[in-house]
Amino acid sequence: MTTRSTELLRVVHGRPGVTRADTARLLGIGTGAATELVARLTQASLLAEVPAARSGTRGRPTTALVAHPDGPVVLAVEITHRAWRIDVTELGGHTLAALSGLHAGATWAEVLAGVTRAILGLHETYGDRLRALGVSVPGPVTADLRLDATTSGWHDVDLRDLWPDAPVLVAGNDASLAATAESARGAAAGASVALHLLIEYGLGGAVVDQGRLVIGAHGASGEFGHMPFGDPAVLCPCGARGCWGTAVDGTALARHLGHPAPPDPVAYARTVLASTGPAEQAAVRVVASALGRGIAGLVNGLDPDLVTLGGLGADLIAAAPAELDAAYRAGLMALRRATPPPLLPAALGADGPIAGAAEAAWSSLLPRLT
Repeated sequence: MTTRSTELLRVVHGRPGVTRADTARLLGIGTGAATELVARLTQASLLAEVPAARSGTRGRPTTALVAHPDGPVVLAVEITHRAWRIDVTELGGHTLAALSGLHAGATWAEVLAGVTRAILGLHETYGDRLRALGVSVPGPVTADLRLDATTSGWHDVDLRDLWPDAPVLVAGNDASLAATAESARGAAAGASVALHLLIEYGLGGAVVDQGRLVIGAHGASGEFGHMPFGDPAVLCPCGARGCWGTAVDGTALARHLGHPAPPDPVAYARTVLASTGPAEQAAVRVVASALGRGIAGLVNGLDPDLVTLGGLGADLIAAAPAELDAAYRAGLMALRRATPPPLLPAALGADGPIAGAAEAAWSSLLPRLT
């Protein structure tokens, strides 16, 4: 097939249910050429045509382009500090099946065993339709697909062990992949330059520029939580002092309340955020202000159209909007204050990282299908 076939598949993936005529318009080709491409892709079990929704106008019924029922699928795996999840995703982003498991405090070998067992089971169901694996993990990933997740004690982990014979395997930091998903299908869709921040067990993020993730020289950009925007007296698990992530997560709330570091900072933070007690609310306001100041610094330096926040970041927008906004605006350069980039909760919520893993897998797989 041709590069044009790949372009057509990308259109259908980004806009499942698009009509053949709209596809021709988006690709800048004639309807005859589009018809020929669709026929080839249908014959190859990559696309199918189904009746389109009625428009209410007269004329010949049209069809919509969707994933072929026997077509390729990808596995999207999300591994967090406490759980794993696997989605089977078809062209267009629809999830066909999902599996999950818990592993709080487990070694990497234990996590690996659980995930690989699940992948083997999915092979029995989907067989050769499984064509790629995308993996989201809670730490930086090197170009040779090795993970270092300090908080969980997983060091120099080879992610290729999850599926050694995978035809396509891509992996990335959870925040970076969530940024990709928000730009493709979420609150940042259509933005020229989008900044995404994810607060879970620390803070990470990414910049998406013109639809492309900015990964850095070694593929590990976006570690915004380790910028020195926090208290220099606080030691971060990464070994540095004053990391911003330690000022905006559950451990920060615990410090302000005089509590010991919680074993599950995310669950602890959500309990505090839900509390109406004056001490808890005061701690939330302090953390929200620290988040706003840091975002202002990133906006001054990166000049994004908007900022999306996932995880506890979205919770802080809801819990202390005035404090977060005031600190954000106060930290902006004067030239940005008239029209500051909006701060928006991530539209995909907790599904952002695994949706991004699926997007990364499909992005790598599509050129290989044609």
